Amino acid sequence: MYAPTLIDLPETRLHYELRGSGPAIALVGSPMTAEEFAPLAEALAADHTVLTHDPRGHGGSVLADRSFGSTPEQRADDLAELVRRTGLGPVAILGSSGGAVTALAFAQRHPELATTIVAHEPPLLELLDDREELRAMTDAMRRRYADGDVVGAWGMFFEQANIVVPDGMLEAMFGGERSTSALAEEAFWYAEELPASVRWEPDEDALRRGPRIVLGIGEESAGQLCERTTEALAARLGLTAVRFPGDHTGFVDHPNAFAARLKDALLGVPVSAELASVTATSDSPSEEPQAARRRSAHVMTARSERSNSMNNTS
Repeated sequence: MYAPTLIDLPETRLHYELRGSGPAIALVGSPMTAEEFAPLAEALAADHTVLTHDPRGHGGSVLADRSFGSTPEQRADDLAELVRRTGLGPVAILGSSGGAVTALAFAQRHPELATTIVAHEPPLLELLDDREELRAMTDAMRRRYADGDVVGAWGMFFEQANIVVPDGMLEAMFGGERSTSALAEEAFWYAEELPASVRWEPDEDALRRGPRIVLGIGEESAGQLCERTTEALAARLGLTAVRFPGDHTGFVDHPNAFAARLKDALLGVPVSAELASVTATSDSPSEEPQAARRRSAHVMTARSERSNSMNNTS
């Protein structure tokens, strides 16, 4: 069981959910919402108090004005206020993708509210040697989206991420009629949230002074953009990244194995290669690789997909 609740902040209303009991952990996404983290939250709730929420501008977290934007600093401040109002702090935090950038910003701005930060595949493009090329590609995909070529923009997004998407999937997800809310959230992400996240640059000294940092990479993320960005940050901080089950969205594909690895990471337990190969397949042993990639692509764009489904059933 969990309790969904709303709180009002000056710029946004935040939808959040609490599950379980025990040491507190917050699961943070961007643009992923509480719904995408629900399987992992359920897996952790047996022995943790689990906080999930919709980031500003997505799901139930409605901005008073979309021009307020969504930077990692803003999202970190939103989360800090949520932690204070729930009385859970200090908390462990798992952030994934854009949520990992939020979590790192949280470590810099609110270190007193965190015990351990687990940043899973933060897309910090400015840390890479080819950042100028990547910056130009991000700008090009955003222009393409603004010009109305939605499918083409998403194709560029997955090409840049070096994530293979099954043939026809983008057209199926983005080529048909979609709800007003889906389009609004997607446009907000391209205009505000995406560039603010991928161009964020960490303060390495602040991260070293703050709470313990764990960097995570999916065991199936070899060659993907976020493996490169996470390894780049690990090199700067003198850390060795921990391998988690699955790829960029392993927390959905393998929630039980991901939860077990997360608990080990919080405790500092090393993971052997043999254990990694077993736990990575423990949740879905018969799933074909193409199906896993399809699910991963779905989660990365879940706000749009879910809203489209709701629209089709109305």
